[in-house]
Amino acid sequence: MSNSDHGLQLFQKITSSNLYPKLLDQLNKDFVFAGLSSSFSEEILPTEILNYSTHSLIDLITKRFSDYLNLLYRIDISEIEIKKLDGSNIEKMCEQVAILIIQRECQKVWLRNKF
Repeated sequence: MSNSDHGLQLFQKITSSNLYPKLLDQLNKDFVFAGLSSSFSEEILPTEILNYSTHSLIDLITKRFSDYLNLLYRIDISEIEIKKLDGSNIEKMCEQVAILIIQRECQKVWLRNKF
């Protein structure tokens, strides 16, 4: 099973359980600690998280790159994974980074709940 398959399964488990609000809290917490005013409302659908995150990342990369780096550091996204991405298309790259962010945040929530 690849990391993205595992991340997708973890996201599905979290959204189908009572952990979804905790995922939103974790996303909001890390975005705020990284100096961003973006917030995920309780009404956001799981399918909208990726789209919202992707557009937020595009804005960060094009206007506030240091905040983008701070966010990746705060969430603990692997530099190795970022370097693997193709940066020729910013929208596609930001979508892939958003997936990495969601996967990592799901891991945090799931582990915190399990232990």
